[in-house]
This record gives sequence, C-alpha cells and structure tokens, in this order.
Amino acid sequence: MTEDTVRIDGNALRLPGGVQVRFIRTLRLPESGTHALPPGLGEFPVRRIEDYGDRVPAEWRARGGVMLPVYLREAMWLSFAGTVEPAALQVGVGKVCAVSGRPWSSRLHRDPQNYVVLPRQPWLDGINSGKGTVRQFVAVPLGLGATVEGQVTGEEVWGGVQLQSFPLDARELAAWREAERRKARQLPRMPMAPGAYGGAAMPMAAPPAPGAAPAPAGAAPLRARSAPAMGLGVGGSMRQEVYEDDRPLKAWAEEPAGRVFVHLVTPPEWRRITGEAPPPSPVDRAAYTRAGLPWFDYYDEDASDLAPADGLGSVKPVGDWLGDDHEPWQQPSPHQVKPLGDAPGKPVGDGDW
Repeated sequence: MTEDTVRIDGNALRLPGGVQVRFIRTLRLPESGTHALPPGLGEFPVRRIEDYGDRVPAEWRARGGVMLPVYLREAMWLSFAGTVEPAALQVGVGKVCAVSGRPWSSRLHRDPQNYVVLPRQPWLDGINSGKGTVRQFVAVPLGLGATVEGQVTGEEVWGGVQLQSFPLDARELAAWREAERRKARQLPRMPMAPGAYGGAAMPMAAPPAPGAAPAPAGAAPLRARSAPAMGLGVGGSMRQEVYEDDRPLKAWAEEPAGRVFVHLVTPPEWRRITGEAPPPSPVDRAAYTRAGLPWFDYYDEDASDLAPADGLGSVKPVGDWLGDDHEPWQQPSPHQVKPLGDAPGKPVGDGDW
C-alpha cells in the first residue's frame, strides 16, 4: 500500500512518494567569502505539533505539522539521504521558495524552477544564490525583518520551513521502476563501500568538539506567542549547486502527494512545550577546526546548476540586522576538506496554511 501521509521516523520526516528529510545542525559560516560545505553535528529532534495540545499557540495547531528547536543564529542544512525514487520537493522559508525566491505555490514551475530534484540533490544548505553557491540557512526571530520572508515580501507572517513533495506521474514512475529492474538484472551485486553516499553515511555525525559556546543572548524564555517566533535568514556563502531538472515538467504529478509545516522553536519554548532538554548550544567553529574534523566539497559534473534567483539576490545576511559575528573563525586546512560525489510513527497532521 502506498504511504499517503507524512510521518516521523526517528528524527526524519517521511513524505509521500518516499521522500526523506532530516534537519542537520551545523557550523555557522562567516558572512564574507565562499566556503566549503560545513560538517553536520547531528540531527535536530522533531516532534508532532498535535501531541502537545494547548501548550502550543493556536496558530501552530491550525497549521499542524512538526516543530524543532533552534538557537538564535544557529545554522542548519536539509539532508535528503534515504530518498530512493525520483521526487520533486519544494522547500519554503516563511512561504518563500528557497530555490526560486517566488511566493509559495501548490504547483511545480519551471521558469524559474521552484523545487529540487531528489535523489539527485543530496542536500540543501541554504537559499539558491546561483553560480554554484547557496547562502546558509540561519535561524532568526520574527519581527526584525531579518528573515528571507521579511526581506522578500515585506512581512513576517509565517516563519518556519515548508515542505511539499511531488512524485513522478504514474506512467513515468512505472517506466523508471522498470528501467531500474533491468539495470539491477544486468549489474553484478557489489557491497556498498563504507561512507558511500546513499547509505547511512552523510557529511555529518562528527562528535561535538570541545569549547561549545554558551547559550547566546536573546534565547531567553518566551511566553507562548500568537505567531511562530523563529524563521530563517541567511548567512555565509558556500559552494553548492542547486540542480536543474532534466525531465519535462509533465513528467511530475500535477498535485502534491504531501506537505508539512515545520515550526522553529526557541530552546526555552521547546523545554516548556515538550518537557525535553533542547540540544546543547552550537559548537565553537574554531574548536571544531582545531580538532581536525572534516569539511566537504561536492561536485557533480553531469548536472546543471540553476541560475541565481532574482527574488533572493538582494537578501541581506543576518549580521546586517543583528550585528557583527564575534565568534572567531579559523580556516580549515586543505587536508580537512573531503571531496564527495561524482516509516513508523503516527501520521503528522496537516492544517491550514
């Protein structure tokens, strides 16, 4: 039976069509220069909104979905490891498309493209800035105008992250599955090398380095709010392509198979709502680099990168709104940059958004 609901499996979101999304904690990049892909420091915990009743704001209950805890100025990336069959995934930040910069839509569009193609796109670390780069997702409070949503639309109404998945059209999916069966019959079985992308390994899961920074000012306990308290702004630039779809638009289903609203919660609110301790504060960048832990560089010569998104080009980094980043930066040495590339649980309720 085809799964037609959104579910949580561990800390992974499973969307209809076999799409898997994990939210990965990472190091925040400096806002100047272009950098290698930062490492993963473990997964953000994810919980269903409907499990917490009146402890969450009425707006959150109306929108349904899930929540996860983030610190002020904490960076994240989205991992799509575990997605096997082709899917088109829309990623919104405050209901602004992170790929095209256009308003959220219930349809796929090609000019400009408003989705990423899975599993070809292994991860997404930020908004599409074109020319082989993205600008890092960084958490900021609503109300300052610092979010992508605030800068693109002039309002901060939604916050959070929005995901919507589209499978291949039934005929295209049947043809793809048949082609995969033929390839499987022709190729000898070989064990997957440890650490190969597509298995459990991702550029993440490094242990936290010593010297974690104290909880930042601004993460003080908050009362339950009438609107989401956190959204995503942008930080530094990194080398990462957002791939152009090489299928015709008609290859995809016309209607989404599933969607989910991801609310971003401050750590004190997370503790108040769930009774759980939030993850420790983000690790100090210099300590991570001094420990010799890896950074990553990913390149796929067979894929085409999308052009810069017009609506996202003028988005300013969070430092322009919150002040300079005084955390020390230590450049990783060349040997630390590693080349890459060439379920269960109750359904997550959807709501009105």
